[in-house]
Amino acid sequence: MSIAGTTAIAGIGATEFSKNSGRSELRLAAEATRAALADAGLRPSDVDGMVTFTMDENTEVALARELGVPRLSFFSRVHYGGGAACATVQQAALAVSAGIADVVVCYRAFNERSGQRFGRVQAAAAAAPTSSGVDNSWSYPVGLGTPGAQVAMFARRYLHEYGATSEDFGRVAVTDRAHAATNPDAWFYGRPITLAEHQASRWITEPLHLLDCCQESDGGVALVVVSAERARDLPHPPALVRAAAQGSGPDQFTMTSYYRDDLAALPELGVVAEQLWRQSGIGPADVRTAVLYDHFTPFVLVQLEELGFCPRGEARHFITERGIGLDGELPINTHGGQLGEAYVHGMNGIAEAVRQVRGTSVNQLDAVEHVLVTAGTGVPTSGLVLGTDR
Repeated sequence: MSIAGTTAIAGIGATEFSKNSGRSELRLAAEATRAALADAGLRPSDVDGMVTFTMDENTEVALARELGVPRLSFFSRVHYGGGAACATVQQAALAVSAGIADVVVCYRAFNERSGQRFGRVQAAAAAAPTSSGVDNSWSYPVGLGTPGAQVAMFARRYLHEYGATSEDFGRVAVTDRAHAATNPDAWFYGRPITLAEHQASRWITEPLHLLDCCQESDGGVALVVVSAERARDLPHPPALVRAAAQGSGPDQFTMTSYYRDDLAALPELGVVAEQLWRQSGIGPADVRTAVLYDHFTPFVLVQLEELGFCPRGEARHFITERGIGLDGELPINTHGGQLGEAYVHGMNGIAEAVRQVRGTSVNQLDAVEHVLVTAGTGVPTSGLVLGTDR
């Protein structure tokens, strides 16, 4: 029994994206949720479900109190950081299609720049009396204590195996910043970069430059999921959930899985891709645009390969010959991505996919029928295919 096409994202909302919000994370969550409900033409009293990340510090009951939501019949959280983004919509779609809830809010809010910064060494993460603490204890003591350091190991192996270069990573950053430059909501609005500027940016952990790494942002994003039938009576064209999937691969760790035979692959995304294409009944050739999780540029190349847009090791040629800009074969991250708009654990990317389906993006493409969205990579992850209601 498939849920494909039975639910839709009917509302999107966000705070401004900043480096110092000046207010609590709970307030950010409430502001984003109120905006999403207003966009959907609904009220807090209509909400009976909530989904967020296990990493979000705002509990469902606290947010419900702030909004005046009288009761919740469904609440859920998804693990693995940014890998949870699309899975929040999957959880909401499952609840709505099963009749457990009617109006489900998916949210993520944090002060990731002015508060806790995920990119710093978290020494306690290697000493926690948990399975994750055991996993981290193998890599943290040798200096792999940040996402950047861990992804650099993956990136170095990818360069070695496939002959790619730092410039190939840089082309992703240049594209995202070009799209952000025309997006008034993006932190880097009006500030594109050149490939030379990417190459001149300081090293974070070789082979990753500063401009290979996503931003640290303060902000919140919320989405409202309802049945497709109900969405048709609301103010905006529905963004139907054509497919929703989660995936974990063999010998999975986070952020880099060191014990796989193929160290330069993301098989967990392959698990997601297989489900997305099967559920939606489409394939890579049918996708007009994609929002690919761009916390680090090397993973964008590997996503193109795992999703089937090009063979293994050929993403650099896909980018230069077929194109990922607005005039390319597969425009990606038309809002600027996490490199250019903001890093809100991928939730702002889902909102951009909704805008492309509605026809309201600042970088709107023509003939959009399906938008592919991915969540955090290097971790157990998730994905969506959103589509028009026709």
